[in-house]
Amino acid sequence: MIIDFYKYQGTGNDFVVLDNRNEQYNGLTTKQIHFLCDRRFGIGADGLMLLNLQQGYDFEMKYYNADGNEGSMCGNGGRCLVKFAFDKGIHKDKYFFIATDGAHEASIDDKGIVKLKMKDVFEVDDWRGDSILNTGSPHYIKRVTNLDALDVFNKGREIRYNDTFKKEGINVNFVEPKTIDEIFVRTYERGVEDETYSCGTGVTAAALVNYHNELGFNNVTVFTKGGKLSVEYEKNGPQLYTNIWLCGPAVKVFGGSISL
Repeated sequence: MIIDFYKYQGTGNDFVVLDNRNEQYNGLTTKQIHFLCDRRFGIGADGLMLLNLQQGYDFEMKYYNADGNEGSMCGNGGRCLVKFAFDKGIHKDKYFFIATDGAHEASIDDKGIVKLKMKDVFEVDDWRGDSILNTGSPHYIKRVTNLDALDVFNKGREIRYNDTFKKEGINVNFVEPKTIDEIFVRTYERGVEDETYSCGTGVTAAALVNYHNELGFNNVTVFTKGGKLSVEYEKNGPQLYTNIWLCGPAVKVFGGSISL
């Protein structure tokens, strides 16, 4: 089988994207998806996405982790898929699509910045002084200093495979506050089982925990290894976050075909 693919990235978080509106890729196996995401033998990516048709929506987002298994919501992936839809001729002032965690809105401005509305968050749990919350995927937030020098792979893996989390898995984000409204984030992602250059749901989770307005509008600038994002949201109570938007670039890298 010949696969026509496209490669997109959002602040270094990269994806293989397939146009599946004709359902020609519905039969892809876990092994095949893992191969396509392999950086040595395949195309190479943090994950794979299918652009599907879905009645009542502009499209459906189907996301798979690099290990080949279906994943939970991916924020940077969602932004990249919106840009892919635009490049494929789906032109909207506002996009409305469905993903594994429900419906999402999105838009693209004239500078190519994709704004993606994330799910509301109603609960932030404390775990030994750190924070756990779900922004479409489960995230562990740990504040640190000297994040540049941190061994994110081993420290993140240690938490991800802790007895408490290893069955379901959790994404581990290390956060270093820079100013009142700027943070630096590095993430170990489950499913990839390595540090990624950026993680959209992780950036969102880190920004929510690091609010600068106790109530009302917040806009947090987030620096990652792959670039800069921003997260805008309303903090309406101790554990209530609504109107959450993940904002940043989404770029086509290249396209081609590969034989499976």
